[in-house]
Amino acid sequence: MATGTPGSTARQLPYQMIHYARRRITFADNGLTVDVGTLPAGAVILKPLSGVAVHVAFNGGTTNTLDIGPSTDAGTDLWATILALGTIGFIPLDEVVTLLVAADTKVQAKVVSTAGASAGVADIIIAYIPNNDR
Repeated sequence: MATGTPGSTARQLPYQMIHYARRRITFADNGLTVDVGTLPAGAVILKPLSGVAVHVAFNGGTTNTLDIGPSTDAGTDLWATILALGTIGFIPLDEVVTLLVAADTKVQAKVVSTAGASAGVADIIIAYIPNNDR
C-alpha cells in the first residue's frame, strides 16, 4: 500500500520501462533537506525528464530555490543547483555530472524560500532506467 513516504530501498519493477522517484515540497519545507527516494545500483538518470515541476510559485521574496543530489553530496546539489521555484513550470536538472548510479543512491533536496513565504507547491521528479536488462 502506498504511504506517500519515500522508501529506504531502491524501487525497481522487473519490466524494461522508465521508473521515477517523486516528492512533493511546499514553502513550509524552507531550510529542510528532504528525502526524494532511492535509485538502484546501475540506474541511468534521464536528465531531460528529471527536475522540479512548480505548480504554485514560491513567494518567499527574492530567494526561492532548490538543490537536488545524492545524499553523499554534502550540499545535495550535485545534480541541480539553485533551481528557481518562483515561476510555474518544469525546471530540469542542470548539474548532473554522471548519469550512471554506481550503487543504491538516496536522492535528497534542499529547499530555500525566504522567511515570510505563504505560497509554493512543487514536485521533485527523478526519472531513471534501472539496470534490469540482464
